[in-house]
Amino acid sequence: MSAAADMPCRLHYFIETTSGRLYAAPYNHTYDMSGTETERKFLVRKAGREWRRLAVAQHDIRQGYMACKGATVRVRLKDDRAFLTIKGPSASGLSRYEFEKEISADEAHHLLQLCRGGLIEKTRYIVPAGRHICEVDEFHGANDGLVMAEIELGSEDEAYTAPPFVAAEVTGDRRFYNSHLLTNPYSLWRDTIPEECR
Repeated sequence: MSAAADMPCRLHYFIETTSGRLYAAPYNHTYDMSGTETERKFLVRKAGREWRRLAVAQHDIRQGYMACKGATVRVRLKDDRAFLTIKGPSASGLSRYEFEKEISADEAHHLLQLCRGGLIEKTRYIVPAGRHICEVDEFHGANDGLVMAEIELGSEDEAYTAPPFVAAEVTGDRRFYNSHLLTNPYSLWRDTIPEECR
């Protein structure tokens, strides 16, 4: 077996921009659809809506959560694709086990009927950030006005370059977990975050 064959495989995230240029950045999932997810979450400075200008793609997302003790089970519709995701608990809020499987949109619509507490709806903007991808979520409905950024990493100590619009880190703060926003929406506590991010 060659040395190259011994190296871990990594997918790349290919995006065709509006100008027709193909942008490629490492996508931090291996070909195996399960493993440890490591990501940092941030509030976003809203002045100028800079993430929209820098975005190379955007997606409409609707997702719900199913009751499960000790894990988070999410059903997501992302544009015309659908995913079932199971996430384990996290001690630090930074890393946890994640299993994800693509399912049909029809299966997702049926599973969403079993989800509790309604749905999270948001628009996701894909912004290049050095060697990484920054995903910026603008929330709608009861969470309208909340904008958060996530950068997925290969390990907890991996270096990264944050985009200029990124503000305070909120990794591990349960208020910002999507599953918690169903029962404790942003509209109830928006005055607790910095004014530049409201």
